[in-house]
Amino acid sequence: MGMMVGGKRGIVSEMNVVPLIDILLVLLVIFMIIPVYSKGLDAVIPQQSTEPPEQTPIDSGVVVIQVFADGALRINQEPVAWDALGSRLEEVFKQRASRIAFIRGDGPVEFGVVAKVIDVMHTSGIASVGLLTPDLDRGL
Repeated sequence: MGMMVGGKRGIVSEMNVVPLIDILLVLLVIFMIIPVYSKGLDAVIPQQSTEPPEQTPIDSGVVVIQVFADGALRINQEPVAWDALGSRLEEVFKQRASRIAFIRGDGPVEFGVVAKVIDVMHTSGIASVGLLTPDLDRGL
């Protein structure tokens, strides 16, 4: 890296900075090109509702699956067992053009349980899944 030079003053050690500048320029070009060619995932960001959740019409075509802390499930206030969830969802969406459903979970529900419900929903052919939480219901 350094170069030993002899002369009237004796041996002098000088640092060669040209390779360091080359590395810095290559890194600069790489970090300038990465954002241009990388594209992230599209995310649908939920918007705040202007209508209170208690007044949301359940029978107007909105399907809400509730997951409770004790593991119980409900589809639009109707209790359903875990092993019958997939067949019940297929039955609900059999005559619907829109394949959109929402999951409302209690605060203490683990996300693994919600992920399991989402997996069953995707297996049943539901295209889009929205998540509702008690905090979102209160408008926090």
